[in-house]
Amino acid sequence: MERTASGWINGLVGVVIFSGSLPATRVAVMQFDPVFLTVARAAIAGILAAFLLLAFKEKRPTRRDITSLMVVALGVVVGFPLLTALALRHVTSAHSIVFIGLLPLATAIFGGVRGGERPKPAFWLFSVLGSAVVAGFALSQGFAASPIGDALMLAAIITCGLGYAEGATLSRTLGGWQVISWALVLSLPLMIALTIVHVPPTFSSIEVPAWISLAYVSLFSMLIGFVFWYRGLAQGGIAAVGQLQLLQPFFGLALAATLLDESVTWGMLAVTVAVILCVIGARKFAR
Repeated sequence: MERTASGWINGLVGVVIFSGSLPATRVAVMQFDPVFLTVARAAIAGILAAFLLLAFKEKRPTRRDITSLMVVALGVVVGFPLLTALALRHVTSAHSIVFIGLLPLATAIFGGVRGGERPKPAFWLFSVLGSAVVAGFALSQGFAASPIGDALMLAAIITCGLGYAEGATLSRTLGGWQVISWALVLSLPLMIALTIVHVPPTFSSIEVPAWISLAYVSLFSMLIGFVFWYRGLAQGGIAAVGQLQLLQPFFGLALAATLLDESVTWGMLAVTVAVILCVIGARKFAR
């Protein structure tokens, strides 16, 4: 029971950290090219991860772990950051954030496929209901405002769900922060090369908010958040703790309203309450 509670606490910390990712990305892509932003944040986080692995003298992953680490890298190091950065060229952060409400369902599905978890039928009822609430909210806000942006966000959710589930399964044996660190190091040579290729001709026009946003998505979204998130998934269960992601859109909306002056309505708050109830129900029937 103590391990499960610790998993939910670590998972919640991870969700709060991730909630700032889309607003920060939205600020960054206003001045940085999306491809440069994706590879630069991965390169910065990868260099830091390499230092951490060397400092703590972590054992190298086995040959069998490499395939799983490549899936993690493709899902959360490259896929999700790139697809969301491209999507945020077409939609606002407030619009994109509601898609995150579909991420728990994707994570739970991949958790069953890759992690072998089998939650009770009632869990799936609450999970689908929570996702439906968020999807319905997205529809009410003008879901088809940008078909390209929406399609990119949907692709981002699928790749991220796979990366979350694969990383959580691997973290049971390799360790939470070690998984994301090795995934970053594995992709580091390519990320450094692509950063050099896509580096802007000049940084003179880049303003302070964009630099701060780059620092946030590099350090917190790309590394620190995963330390808590993968540990939480491994301790409390992929499907169960993954439901906390239903709260991420509303943490993100609060940040979008505060930092980007994007509107947050009473309807958003009502949906938040409904989502919290779905998370509580899903947690009860997760095992």
